[in-house]
Amino acid sequence: MEAMVCQGCGATIQTSEPDKPGYTPESAIEKEPLLCQRCFRLKHYNDIQDVSMTDDDFLSMVSQIRNKKGMVVHLVDIFDVDGTIIKSLPRIVGDKPVILAANKMDLLPKSTNRNKLTKWLRTAAKEAGVSVEAVYLISSVKGHGMSQLTEAIEDYRKGEDVYIVGTTNVGKSTFINKLIQRTTGTSNAITTSYFPGTTLGFIEIPLDDNNALIDTPGIVNRQQMAHYVSDSDLKVITPKKEVKPRVYQLNNEQSLYFGGLARLDFVKGERQSFVCYFSNELTIHRTKLDKADKLFEEHRGGLLSPPGPESMEKTPQLIAHAFRLEAEKTDIVFPGLGWVTVPGGDITVTAHSPKGVQVSLRKSFT
Repeated sequence: MEAMVCQGCGATIQTSEPDKPGYTPESAIEKEPLLCQRCFRLKHYNDIQDVSMTDDDFLSMVSQIRNKKGMVVHLVDIFDVDGTIIKSLPRIVGDKPVILAANKMDLLPKSTNRNKLTKWLRTAAKEAGVSVEAVYLISSVKGHGMSQLTEAIEDYRKGEDVYIVGTTNVGKSTFINKLIQRTTGTSNAITTSYFPGTTLGFIEIPLDDNNALIDTPGIVNRQQMAHYVSDSDLKVITPKKEVKPRVYQLNNEQSLYFGGLARLDFVKGERQSFVCYFSNELTIHRTKLDKADKLFEEHRGGLLSPPGPESMEKTPQLIAHAFRLEAEKTDIVFPGLGWVTVPGGDITVTAHSPKGVQVSLRKSFT
């Protein structure tokens, strides 16, 4: 039997994996033209749905864009920079100019120092091997920073194509729709510019007669916290509005649990203020260090949740990372969750995070 393909993107039609290319419900198989669910929603509802591909899957498509002219907008999540910055980006896009767009700025506390944040993002990109022309702080939901970003794109693209890249769970679909609205000046640009026969996995929206804004599939990064929790847990740990700092005065040998997904032990030092920046819906629980292990064993999934019942089995064990902090005000970053700001002053802490989700330190920008 000959394989059926989507007449929109060319993906092989399949009915079993909704988040993979080519998915369409069995009830739609007989319809003409035959479109995958993603292309159907694009054409009829002006809605871009992200599809997920592994890094290897994406790299196999490199030949289609690596040697073409154009520029790249790399979208990252401010709350999960480590998990959403694509370390293989140069291999994927070649030597095209890259703008880093840091999304969800509206969720950061008002005390955030934007200059420090921008400087840190440049450093994080450089350490990941990604050379960026500029950094823009945006909110694709609220529209903050989008005008400046749109102007920069026009400057850097020099009349050529614009490629949008990002991991899954980074808010790329909302970003693309907002960007298209500003770039083309119309809110239904996607539906009016939908053309069957586009390349597998890519959506091309004309910017002018010769060039397009090109949405690429979201790359799966298994180091993202989002891959280790259920959809209901993800709603709890993902901030929906401005994060409110929660302050804990800790003596040494006390611990903080962030749900049951992470933990911070204050091992040694004078009494300190630990300022916690996490989703307002995520429960933080304080306990004594010598009782922390027992509390975790007995109450993970209950008092210490998320993870909830659906996530208990797939969340990796917590791995400890010890840090000695000196005089400088420091953020202890739990990628995909949030961070804790510590004044410093020669203290020792141990941070626990799921295996594969690496805790890091940075100069505080609050």
